Amino acid sequence: MSFSFDIKCVLCYIYSSMIDVKLLSITANAEKLIEECGRTAYLSVGVRNSDSTARFIRMLIKSGHLSVLEHASASFRIKGGSRAFTHQLVRHRMASFTQQSQRYVNENNFSFVIPQSIENNNEAKKLFISHLENTKYLYNQLLSIGIKKEDARFVLPNAIESEIVITANFREWRHILFIRGEKQAQWEIRKIAIDILKALKLKAPNCFYDMKIEDSIISIDKTGKY
Repeated sequence: MSFSFDIKCVLCYIYSSMIDVKLLSITANAEKLIEECGRTAYLSVGVRNSDSTARFIRMLIKSGHLSVLEHASASFRIKGGSRAFTHQLVRHRMASFTQQSQRYVNENNFSFVIPQSIENNNEAKKLFISHLENTKYLYNQLLSIGIKKEDARFVLPNAIESEIVITANFREWRHILFIRGEKQAQWEIRKIAIDILKALKLKAPNCFYDMKIEDSIISIDKTGKY
C-alpha cells in the first residue's frame, strides 16, 4: 500500500531541527587536576606554579602519556542528530551513553534528518519525505490497533531524530574526535565532533591543543603551532 502527500504541507511540520550540542558537565579545574595527577608519577607535585600546567600537559601529549588525561571527563547532550549518527557514536565502548528510548517515547510525530545530497535533489527529496510520511502513517496505525510502542518502533527509520547524552574522559574524547572528525567520517557525526571539540578547546585548551579544525575536518597538528 502506498500513500501520497502534499510536499508543501508536509514540510511545514516535519523538518528536522538544527543539531544542538550542549556541554552539560566537565571536571572542575580539569587541567590543574591532570597536572597534579601526572606529577604524582614523578613526585614533583610541589614544583607546580602558575605557568607549569600548560607546559606539563603538552609534554604528556607529545610523549604519548595519554592515560593521565583519563582523570578528567566531559558530558554532552546532543539534539537533532539522526539514529544513523547515534548508531555510530555508541560504538565507542569507553564512553557512557543515555539515549532517547523508542520503547517509552511515542514517536507518532517524529522529526527527521535530511542528508544534504537529498535536500539538494528535488526528486530524491520528494521520494524521501513521502517514504517517511508513509512510515509515520504505518507507525500510528500499528499503535491504533493496540501494538505496543516497543514493537511499533521496528518500522522507524535511521533518519529519525534521537537525543543522546555521552560522557567520556579526555583521552577517549581525543580518540572519538579524531576518528569521527577526519575526512573519511560520515558528514553528520563529523559536524558534531567539530562542535564538541570547539567546546572542549574553550574549557581545556591544553588537553586538545594539537587538534586543529580546518575545512570542516579535524586533524592532529605535529608542528606545535595549535
